[in-house]
Amino acid sequence: MASIATPETLAAAAAAAARAGGEVLLSYWRRLDPRHVSQKGANDFVSRADRESEQAIVEHLLARYPDDGVLGEEGGRRAGTSGREWVIDPLDGTSNFIAGFPFWCVSIAARQGGATVAGAVWDPLRAELYHAARGSGAFRGTEKLRANSLPSVDGAFLATGFPFRAKELLDPYLDLFRALFLRARAIRRAGAAALDLAHVAAGVFDGFFEFRLSAWDIAAGALLIEEAGGVVRDFQGGDTYLESGDVVAGSRGVVESIVEAAASISRI
Repeated sequence: MASIATPETLAAAAAAAARAGGEVLLSYWRRLDPRHVSQKGANDFVSRADRESEQAIVEHLLARYPDDGVLGEEGGRRAGTSGREWVIDPLDGTSNFIAGFPFWCVSIAARQGGATVAGAVWDPLRAELYHAARGSGAFRGTEKLRANSLPSVDGAFLATGFPFRAKELLDPYLDLFRALFLRARAIRRAGAAALDLAHVAAGVFDGFFEFRLSAWDIAAGALLIEEAGGVVRDFQGGDTYLESGDVVAGSRGVVESIVEAAASISRI
């Protein structure tokens, strides 16, 4: 029999499944055989660790909610009958993981009725769990999170990601980067968008921007930010970020500043 599903129980399920995936990843951390790494596209890697993490996550979730659908980075979409879908990134930051750079995570979200209702981002190396249930706030462990409330991008501490899958956007991205760099306190690029978004929710970063992400990179982190009092938009200020993969996140003032800067740049 399937478990009862509320946003809170779904968040707990996401957290438990993320930990299961994280255990797999830790078993491969800095001991991954290069023969078990392949390329999905130019500079876009997948490894045995990614695949086995996703398998562990899906098995954990479907044991509790067997009628649910799944959208996983490695396994694709599998239809369910419940009207709910789990959006899974079993290893966000694969290039970091392969290289031994310690910034990567597991990201899982539950979507129902066109909305993300629960999510978890698990950072195994630091044993930090970011989780949220819609309407109940965002947390790191038991600590309730509050996004920063900076009124604009001036003096902001920002995170970003490079458009390595959409190199045709490099020039407009660099134009936007320059415009924000001249106003921000600093900009960091660590290479795991889900963890960057969790850090926005936690008030580490004031904002985040990136082009052409996938839904599994965004869904859980976006809910964390919204539940922490922040805002998530696309570069036009709309709400199509899950479909377009174009994400601007942070305080309302920071997001408005980035959207305004993007509006002055052609091809964005």
